[in-house]
Amino acid sequence: MIYDAIETLKSGCSNYQASNPDSRAMTEPTLNYLPCADASGGHRMAYWQWGDAANPHLVMCVHGLSRQGRDFDVLARYIADQARVVCPDVAGRGQSDWLKDPLAYQIPQYAADMVTLLTHLGQQSPITTLDWVGTSMGGLIGMAIAGQPGLPLPAPVRKLVLNDVGPAVEWAAIQRIAAYLGKAGHFASLQQAADAMWAVSTSFGPHTPEQWLDLSRPMVKPVPGADDGSVMLHYDPAIAVAVRAVTAESARQGEAQLWALYDQIQAQVLILRGAESDLLRHETALAMTQRGPRARVVEFEGVGHAPTLVSPDQVSTVSDFLFV
Repeated sequence: MIYDAIETLKSGCSNYQASNPDSRAMTEPTLNYLPCADASGGHRMAYWQWGDAANPHLVMCVHGLSRQGRDFDVLARYIADQARVVCPDVAGRGQSDWLKDPLAYQIPQYAADMVTLLTHLGQQSPITTLDWVGTSMGGLIGMAIAGQPGLPLPAPVRKLVLNDVGPAVEWAAIQRIAAYLGKAGHFASLQQAADAMWAVSTSFGPHTPEQWLDLSRPMVKPVPGADDGSVMLHYDPAIAVAVRAVTAESARQGEAQLWALYDQIQAQVLILRGAESDLLRHETALAMTQRGPRARVVEFEGVGHAPTLVSPDQVSTVSDFLFV
């Protein structure tokens, strides 16, 4: 079970002092690092922190499969005066280390890292209220955390936002994502990379060119050794290995385990769904309102998988759920 993997892995993780302990609310985040254990000797996870580091209300924002923590900049700026906001780069993404074993890029490892991070944050400053906003993969990690009441968290998850994800992930969507995942490539410029990412991300819904460029900027990094301004995608292409290893049968088995976790969630749950999503079916979202924590669903028209939490209506929906 997922819990067993978390229990084994979290025992080997150690703490790391934040690189900037300044507790004042900020318009830009501080970048911090934390060593975590894995079966291959460990890795370093990065996380971005917004707001007052002493605020006892913590909002964890965890990104999707091929994304990174700066996806939440707009939401984090909006709520940073009300909570301490932490947006990790999940292992293999952003500023975090790449894992030595590609098959370790799975929910048990990610959830173990998040338990370690939450423990570390609670040791830095007491946490009395813990909320979670998870997009796609980040929502699955949130279910693994909130769906196991016995985990040693600094506080139980109070409110959980599942952004276009549920226990049943459509097989066709997995196949669609696997078709482009890991094909990082090199690009002559940020704009060229942004255009390439948009070609596989139109389901995110309408964005202005400025909004998409802002979302794209943290998604690339300079090509090592290049002096011509060329860039490459931020993530380890090997994250595709575990995704491509998924079969229809293993997906069904994982679904049963995720429903078991969902049914144990004691937090209040809000589901955000792109009305045109191919990953979270309307029928699955409806079932989630009728069992377990009996979630509330908000759908966004003209959006597929997944809402980016950039537009005012999406941001206010999340903020109202967390703070009203």
